[in-house]
Amino acid sequence: MMKILANDGISESGRAILEKGGFEVMNVKVAQNQLENFINENTIDAILVKSATQVRQELIEACPSLKLIGLAGVGLDNIDVAYAEDNGVHVINAHTASSSAVAELVFAHLFGMVRFLHSSNREMPLEGDSRFNDLRKAYSQGVELREKTIGIIGFGKVGQAVAKIAIGLGMNVLATDKKIKSAPITLDFFNGQKTVFTIDTVAQDVVLKEADFITLHIPAQEDYIITALEFEQMKKGVGIINTSRGGLLHEVDLVKALESGKVQFAGLDVFETEPTPAVQLLMNPEISLTPHIGGATQEAQERIGIELANQIIALLKN
Repeated sequence: MMKILANDGISESGRAILEKGGFEVMNVKVAQNQLENFINENTIDAILVKSATQVRQELIEACPSLKLIGLAGVGLDNIDVAYAEDNGVHVINAHTASSSAVAELVFAHLFGMVRFLHSSNREMPLEGDSRFNDLRKAYSQGVELREKTIGIIGFGKVGQAVAKIAIGLGMNVLATDKKIKSAPITLDFFNGQKTVFTIDTVAQDVVLKEADFITLHIPAQEDYIITALEFEQMKKGVGIINTSRGGLLHEVDLVKALESGKVQFAGLDVFETEPTPAVQLLMNPEISLTPHIGGATQEAQERIGIELANQIIALLKN
């Protein structure tokens, strides 16, 4: 019987599919420095990880029983993909399972920021009874998202899921992508009705110049894609959100842009120095913060487990 180590967990549905398919699933958390021993002692055929576990060349090399590495998410930065594939080890991820979860978090940050929830939720417990009218005055300059322009950098599955919500809110969508020229955005309504919008992508500088809010949806890059140079091109008072990867956005430049008023709002789910984000970000009252939870909803975890299980059966059984 083939053995699968779900090192960072797997949903019940995913596990059930695998067990029904004749796999033994070991749902245990093995420390990074113990992985090599554990895999070899138990002759593990496949390992499933999230971003917390590193599957590097040394580990792949040292564990000849490994036939497959699965990532319960999208970005594969923690896996040496090329080395694995060159050595006949399959690398899979869950492409589409977490798109709507990440897109909803983008709007959780957006809705919160434009009405100052990230700040009022800090101030109300301290001063809500003594300075109620002052706080009311301070927070009554919020804006509406309707009819504003959202700029989406990276128009893959997640970027398209963001566009879907934005269109539903009556926002104007500007998207940019190096490979995707155009994408159909299907809005599925509760009563079975559907409407399709086609969004053609534009050059990145158009997005930077014209968007009221900018959200990043691209994989990890060699270098920053948003630095002081890009902030300069943006509208004064822009809002920026990163739920993609730390290291896309130059954090020191962001803090400076917030201090100068160029950027009015920022929402961060990812950080350059995870799991210990810079204190000046954590303490900055203008930043709406979450601890890298973009794809982590109950529904997304279920879908990820099912998507990975089906791929594993297709690859290792046949």
